[in-house]
Amino acid sequence: MNLTLKVWRQPNPKAAGRIVTYEAREIPEEASFLEMLDIVNEGLISKGDEPIHFDHDCREGICGTCSLTINGIPHGKDRGVTTCQLHMRKFADGETIWIEPFRANPFPVIRDLMVDRTAFDRIMEAGGYVDVRTGSAVDANAIPISKPASDSAFDAAACIGCGACVAACKNASAMLFVSAKVSHLGHLPQGQPERNKRVLAMVRQMDSEGFGNCTNQYECEAACPKEISVEHIARMNRDYMKALAVEQFVG
Repeated sequence: MNLTLKVWRQPNPKAAGRIVTYEAREIPEEASFLEMLDIVNEGLISKGDEPIHFDHDCREGICGTCSLTINGIPHGKDRGVTTCQLHMRKFADGETIWIEPFRANPFPVIRDLMVDRTAFDRIMEAGGYVDVRTGSAVDANAIPISKPASDSAFDAAACIGCGACVAACKNASAMLFVSAKVSHLGHLPQGQPERNKRVLAMVRQMDSEGFGNCTNQYECEAACPKEISVEHIARMNRDYMKALAVEQFVG
């Protein structure tokens, strides 16, 4: 395959970025999108040019670091896949592909296609945990958990924190990410003692990071590589209102 790439290049956070055109030649159809970029970078390096900088780690759809916007869509046009799981056979020979970083004020560009998503880390630090005793592991059957609760918790826990939901949202809302983390622990008995504290802390940290609010247009669910449901947002909103009432009237 021969392709034309329109790639966002930005040497540092303070510099102005621009789109640069590259030719990707003889790309195997079975190559992943990141492997295609590897091939292009090998050519750039061989010519003494600066390679295209992008994030990656596991390349198995698990880590969530391959945060690229491809033809205007976070992770590309395929549903339920990350960038590293997108293969070049999904594109047509001779096609022009636009590649940009995730766009959101809370995700500042570090360099080229790499963005700083430590805002997500700070949200998790605010309340995405449970307090448990240290020592030997608790027996798996010691705390009964219903099948529906277990399934819902597992679905929410599938979130890999890639940030596609933020990049897809016109408001740069992180509600899907935060609700998945809140809902994951909120479905489990281990998460109940800190349920109110957790949702208040995480939502307030989300707001302080500069993320926008949700306007229920579901771009986040459509772009999510793990297809996290927006039902978790509704659940988090209910939990937040209840926790806010408890805080105001109980103290």
